[in-house]
Formats: sequence, C-alpha cells, structure tokens
Amino acid sequence: MLNLSQYKTSFKGDLTGGLTAAIIALPMGLAFGLQSGLGPEAGLYTAIILAIIASLIAGTKTLISDPTGPMTIVAAGIIAKAGIDTDSGIAMIIVTFALAGLFQIAFGFIKVAQYVKYISYPVLSGFMGGIGIIIILFQWHSFFGEKTPGKVLDIISHLPDPIIHHHWSAMILGGVTLFLIYTIPLISKKIPAGLIALILGTLASLALKEYSFIGDWHFDTIGNIPNQLPEIQLGFLESFDYSQLSVVIVSALTLAGLGTIDTLLTSVVADNITKTKHNGNRELMGQGLGNLVAALFGGIPGAGSTTGTVSNINSNGTTNLSGIFKGVFLLIVLLGLGKYLSIVPKPVLSALLISVGIGIIDFKGIKRLIKIKNSDTLVLILVISLTVFADLLVAVGVGMVLSSFFFMQRMGEIVEEQSKKGNLSEVEKKLKVPEAIKNRVFNYELDGPLFYGFSDQFKAQAEAIKDKDAVIINMSHVPYIDASGIYVLEEVISGFKSKNIEVVLVGVKDHIFKQFEDLEVIPNTLPEENAYNSVRAGVKYLKNKLQDEL
Repeated sequence: MLNLSQYKTSFKGDLTGGLTAAIIALPMGLAFGLQSGLGPEAGLYTAIILAIIASLIAGTKTLISDPTGPMTIVAAGIIAKAGIDTDSGIAMIIVTFALAGLFQIAFGFIKVAQYVKYISYPVLSGFMGGIGIIIILFQWHSFFGEKTPGKVLDIISHLPDPIIHHHWSAMILGGVTLFLIYTIPLISKKIPAGLIALILGTLASLALKEYSFIGDWHFDTIGNIPNQLPEIQLGFLESFDYSQLSVVIVSALTLAGLGTIDTLLTSVVADNITKTKHNGNRELMGQGLGNLVAALFGGIPGAGSTTGTVSNINSNGTTNLSGIFKGVFLLIVLLGLGKYLSIVPKPVLSALLISVGIGIIDFKGIKRLIKIKNSDTLVLILVISLTVFADLLVAVGVGMVLSSFFFMQRMGEIVEEQSKKGNLSEVEKKLKVPEAIKNRVFNYELDGPLFYGFSDQFKAQAEAIKDKDAVIINMSHVPYIDASGIYVLEEVISGFKSKNIEVVLVGVKDHIFKQFEDLEVIPNTLPEENAYNSVRAGVKYLKNKLQDEL
C-alpha cells in the first residue's frame, strides 16, 4: 500500500481520474442495468459498490470496476431464466451472483491469475467478437422502438421487423445519440461522449415531445430510479429453492470465470500503460468481495472496465484512491439526481450499448485471423459462433481445447522437423570414431519436448531404423518429457532390444533423469551404464563394446 505522503502527491490526479471514470460509468451503468433485466439502478449499485470495494483491496492500483458487456450478457441470461416476478426467482439471482463473488475470492486464494495468460488470442478475439454481436442484437429492436423478441435466434429471424414498423421517434433519438457518440471524439477526446450523448439525447426527447411536428411522439423511458441507498437483501435465504443449487453453481462458475478473464485482461492493459505490475490474485479477491456485496444490495456482477481504467489513467489517476473517488461520485449522483434519471429514453441507452458492442468487437484482429486461413481462423470462427448461438463458457472451453490441440500438433511437427537423424559419421566427425563402427551406429538427436504430440512420430521413426548395431538417442535439447513421452521411449528401447540393437541415452537433463529413476525406466528398461552426460562418453562406450564384438 502507498504511504500517506504518496497519497497526498497523487490526490489531485486521482480526484480527476475518479471523476472522469464516474462520468463515463454513469450512462454505461444505467444501460447495462437496464439490459440485465434488473433495472438501471442495478447497474449503478454495481458501479458504486464494486468500484469502492475492489479499489480498497487494489490488486491493480489504477483499475476501475464497472458492469461490463460480457458480464451483463451472462447475468441477463441468468435473470431471464430465474425470473424476477417471484421470491424464489429473485433468491436464485442473488445466490448466483453472490456465489460468483465467492468463487472469484477462491480463485484468488488458489492463484488462478497465473493461468489466464494461456488463453490464446483467437479465443479471446472470438469471444469478445461474439459478445459484441450479442449486445448489438439485443439492442436492435429497442433502438427502433420495438420490444426484443427473446433469444438470439428469435432476434435474428425478426431483424427486419423494427425497420419495417419504423417508429420514427425511437429511430431519431437513437440515431442522434449514435451520431454524437462518434462525432464528439472527433472534436475532442477529452469530452465524455457517452455522458454528453445521454444528456443531449434526453433533452432532445423532452423538446421534441413537447413540440413534435411528426405526430404522436412516443417512446419508452427507463422509469423510476430510487434516489436513496439500497437496502441489503438477506430474506432471499428463506425463498431459495435448494433443488436448483447445481444450476446455480454452474451459472456462478460461468460468471466467476468470465469476470476473472475480463478483469485480468484489463489489468494487463493498465500495466502496459503505467509500466507497473499488478497482483492478479489480490485483484480477484477484491473483485470477488465487491461482487458478493453488490449482489446482496441488488446489483449485477461486474469486472474491470478497460474504458474506465484507460480514462482514469489518462486523467492522471495513479493510485487506488481514483477508483474509490469514482464510486463516491456516482453515489452522490444517485442520491442527488436519481429522480431525474427516470426520464432517459430507452432508445438513447440502446444506442449507447450498440456503440459499446461495436467497440468490443476486435475488428483488426478478426480481419488478420481470417486472412491467414489456418487453424487460428477455425478457432476464431467457432468461438464466435458458439458465443452467439450456444454458451459463453462452452465457447471459451472449446476454443481453449482446440487451440491446445492445434498447438500440440504444430509442436510435434516442429520437433520432427528439427530432430536430426543419420549415421554417426555424418554428425560426430570430431570424435575420432573408428571406421569399423561409424556406419554401424545410428544417431538420433531430438530437438524439443518429447510429449504426446510427437510420441507417435518418434515411435514410427525409431521402428524404421534397421541394419544397425547401436542407436544413440541424444536428448541434450529435450527440455521436457511427459508421461506419453516416457511410455513411448520405453517402447522404443524395448523394440531396439528385441532387434539386438544396443541403445545409449546421452545428454539427459537432471530433472528428466530423476523422472526415469522414479518410474524405474532406469534401470529396468535401460541399464544405468547406458546413460551418459555427453555424446563423447556414449560413443566411447559403444566403441569399446562394438569393437569387442568384432
């Protein structure tokens, strides 16, 4: 933690950064809360509670936490399935969101943060692209003044409907909002385009409704927002249906996993800008506790927000005070302006969310990945499709499995290409090998890990070796061997023995040699005197042995 003097030095920048982040978070909090199904106030509660609690624990000093697109999409699905019309439905929602927070805390304790880096770029790009498409689809009908039909397939099958019905009032408000969002940054990037678009769109709706010249000017607004602190909800424990616990656990794990990825990626962005190093596991504990408390006060799950974080840093926020200030500013807005936020038109918020969906899509990365037309392209397309039409967690899981499979396949090919095979005379010219034996010894120099992705090729190549009296298997460049590699090595050695071919292992690294001893590959499969540190020592052994047999 920073000491008091450091806080004094950074106070002004943190104040400015927190205010900027709050200005950006206000319209997004309202929009994501509305999209979730719990109401716009749910988004504001999260933007306040999660920001303050996560910043107090502060695994990433400049991180700003908010409701985010990916988290809101999953939360909306959970809310839609549970329903908000019954006590049991509300209880299920609260338990799911609170349990997701607990899982994130657990992830922090078991140090999950270090594994997120193994998610491949095509998986992340496809996942974010799918999320962006979902956000746009779910706001499409609302943007044109229609009610959203239901699930993704229903929305796609009715895409032309809102255009055909053309509710002019909603179309004009949404269109003006989008225009402002994309033109204001062209004038100045320092102007909060989202907030200005929200205010001007709302003022335009009031003016045009009063002085409309196109007839009936009708559109939905977001409705009443409480201008007071939410009350903690503990009565849900009595209404919760414990027969749904397995469903709740799966949904909570989905949210926790998604929030983990979302947050840690934002932390990496913050590190790159500030040239610092975040504590990912500490950040997960802060996010988890924040989501747990937010759930108990009627909020939706959130995560680290890239937009808020970058804006905070660009406004000179440098410590965790900026995130705390951001939450306090929004709390003041809620208490002072909550009653006025009810007049915000839904088409204006839909336009804001559509711009968010467009911003989430990694157009540059997708274009590159499609252009290269290889296994990464397949993973990208599959992850996008599964994200949109199936399930976000399934999409990430399938994408990671496929990426790992293709990586292992390529690694196996590389090891095969780089490994050198041939007579001893062709490789070890400086060892002064007697002419009588140099063509009787086959040298096999492995280059790379001996693992399941290469084990079949290794076995096939070994079985093809004939008419030799001895084989040197050079493992000097083998940094790792897995269970499959050990098993196939045993098979290869046994196969050579059955052909009366002497086998010598050389250059085995200490940690691999210990594996061989622990699993009794040495001495049961290969005597210890047939394992040497260097090729020279192995050749010397074979020279004496083969010459004795002449």
